[in-house]
Amino acid sequence: MTISMSSASLPVFTTMLRNLSHCMDKAEASAAARKFDVNVLVQARLAPDMLPFASQVRIACDAAKLAAARLGGLDAPKFADDETTFAQLQERIARTLAFLVTVPPTALDGTEDKDITFPVGRDGSTRTMKGEDYLKHWALPNVFFHVTTAYALLRHNGVDLGKVDYLVGAQAAA
Repeated sequence: MTISMSSASLPVFTTMLRNLSHCMDKAEASAAARKFDVNVLVQARLAPDMLPFASQVRIACDAAKLAAARLGGLDAPKFADDETTFAQLQERIARTLAFLVTVPPTALDGTEDKDITFPVGRDGSTRTMKGEDYLKHWALPNVFFHVTTAYALLRHNGVDLGKVDYLVGAQAAA
């Protein structure tokens, strides 16, 4: 059986964002147990020159929704990038997941050789890749990178997370 563009993207994006939300739920519980405001983690960084937790969540969501939209020739929802609380970041994840559910697999399947042009960096430059290469070597790695970084930020700040939370999320508890 051949793997399809939709099966290689939509379920993966969905799982990773749901698992990110699960990790954030655990962060909220940890903050409540340790008696601190979870929203202090929104600006957490592992290094002074890295993007904060909020940006990691934003970019993970954007990488997933924009990949689905670019591959499928769809309009992605636009978000304001103004979240300052965990609740707002959770809502962004929920809105991204809601968009992904609307993406018809048929819009993605067969896009392996489609030219995908997208912005890179802040200088307005672009890059063009074939659909399959874009998915495998740009979109999926971006989602994984930013979800992993968000996980690491929470773990670094004392949230009791393990590999199962990253890979399986809430399903691990079920």
